[in-house]
Amino acid sequence: MAGNRFRYGQWRGGPDPLAPPYDVRAAVDAVGAEVLAGGSLREALRDLLRRGPQGRGGLDELAARARRLRREALRRGDLDGAVTRSQALLDQALAAERDALRERDDDDARFAEAVLDNLPRSTARAVRELAGYEWASEEGRQTYQRILAGLRGDVLEQRFAGLRDAARVAGDPAVQRQLAEMMRDLNHLLARHARSEDTTDAFAEFMGRHGEFFPERPRDVDELVDVLARRAAAGERLMRSLSDRQREELAGLMQQSLGDRLAGELSRLDDQLRALRPDLNWQRGERVRGEPALGYGEATGALDEIAELDELLDSLDQDQPGATLDEVDVDAVARTLGREAADDVRRLRELERELRRQGWVSRDADGLTLSPKALRRLAATALRRVFGELTAGPRGQHDLRAAGAAGEVSGASRQWEYGDEQPLDVVRTLTRAVRRAGPSVPVRLAVEDFEVVETERRASAAVALCVDLSYSMISQGRWGPMKQTALALSHLVATRFPQDALQIVGFGREAAALTQQELAAVEPELEQGTNLQHALRLAGRHLRRHPGAEPVVLVVTDGEPTAHLDPEDGEAYFHWPPLPETIEATIREVDRLTRYGATINLFMLGDDPGLRRFVDAVARRSKGRMFTPDPDDLGEYVVADYLRARQGRR
Repeated sequence: MAGNRFRYGQWRGGPDPLAPPYDVRAAVDAVGAEVLAGGSLREALRDLLRRGPQGRGGLDELAARARRLRREALRRGDLDGAVTRSQALLDQALAAERDALRERDDDDARFAEAVLDNLPRSTARAVRELAGYEWASEEGRQTYQRILAGLRGDVLEQRFAGLRDAARVAGDPAVQRQLAEMMRDLNHLLARHARSEDTTDAFAEFMGRHGEFFPERPRDVDELVDVLARRAAAGERLMRSLSDRQREELAGLMQQSLGDRLAGELSRLDDQLRALRPDLNWQRGERVRGEPALGYGEATGALDEIAELDELLDSLDQDQPGATLDEVDVDAVARTLGREAADDVRRLRELERELRRQGWVSRDADGLTLSPKALRRLAATALRRVFGELTAGPRGQHDLRAAGAAGEVSGASRQWEYGDEQPLDVVRTLTRAVRRAGPSVPVRLAVEDFEVVETERRASAAVALCVDLSYSMISQGRWGPMKQTALALSHLVATRFPQDALQIVGFGREAAALTQQELAAVEPELEQGTNLQHALRLAGRHLRRHPGAEPVVLVVTDGEPTAHLDPEDGEAYFHWPPLPETIEATIREVDRLTRYGATINLFMLGDDPGLRRFVDAVARRSKGRMFTPDPDDLGEYVVADYLRARQGRR
């Protein structure tokens, strides 16, 4: 409208309502920080969802609330309340009947008193024997009928939510026929479904005839089976939760209250549901305790709630191989934990999907893992940390910007091509732009104008980084620095020295070449052994595959060799203290590398005297060098030594 004025400004009403729920890159960086600190990659990814990004709305918080609700349900009350209430009503009916009989002095009254005196102590048997009894007291007869009608109503209402009103008057033969007809049709429908027949039309016809008994309005047979099976399983768990005597009493009372026809159809229905949904927990009982006596419906309701919470806890646990948040039933979360909890699950799902959509994580048989894209970011972070220490310390000459793949400037230039990392020739770039577009201010550049400075290519290097993966590395706090160092070096080679060939070799009792992804995910094993001989053998194979490159071997270890490959069968043999055979086998690999011309530099973590003697001897024998860095300085030492070593010439 004319005259209206609107003002726009920065939102100040709290968190931005249009912002995404989580910063995906920050989530990836949080996982990376945990990995670089020595944590497990898969545990870090699981913890991201367990704790929730920014410490809110994680699976652990939801699971804690579910466990608290489960504990409360286990204190709901006494599961034997149905039998207890029936016993109380029976006592009340018998008391009213005895009062009425005492007012009479005929033989029939005395005979009736004798019948009452000889009733079984079992409530269920007493109720059954009184089925044909002629009551003298109207109050007693009505109270007795309440036993049967009440339990019948509770059982049928628990199984069929829309049957409560009909169940209360199920003593009427017409109503009993109606209920039996509905259950007969239901059993017939489920039998056809179990035979994998097409039941679309049959289901529609069934719901047209009996739909008022199913207020849940299931859309197909599968939904109908799910609703009924969960309730039937709750009833079975109630029986399993009672003592033998209590179970016998309740079963007898249910049989008497339902009658043979209804009880038979219900038993057949339970058998079919158990066959259709064997995945539900039909056998497990629960130790529910508490003061109030729970009726049949209340008791099965508590057990059904406990079962739903158990299923929810299993899905929130996410520990099964291949588990995803899509398996979490959001509707069940909303029913049990509330709408806000369901919103938290949806946000976590969105985060997981966004991590996959943007290519930060991928899924394998064991669950989520970082993608190559995320590993490059993780390795770049590790390299920045290393160079941050390198430039801040006494080795400040090793600047990241100076660590390029090119050599000395040749004086020539050429047109820029995609992937070039050489510096731009600014003068010639501007000259080409002016020649193309004419003299003007500002000078407008096009892609074809750029020229780069040509440099003399340095000699390539073949580098083998051998890292100790023995359990002592993590027990002494060296696992994180080792991972950070290896990831930083791999990223440096890939981005700044692509002509170099780097292979990372991890060694414990045996050795194996590791990709960047395998290195990030590798975890320590409890198996003992430090097989440096095998690691050096794999390093030698890598160097010989690149005969024209400068051979460099870097070894990071915190223990002297305690394992070697048996020459007979190739199996790893471990012994502590180290055997002469192990030392000799390792030295032979050192000599082979030395004859090949490789530089072997060793980075010793720890102050074990035996390790120091061994490393010192290897360094002298191979004309290499020995370093003893603190774990936090390991990356700085290794990267600086690589930059120094690769400048050599064959």
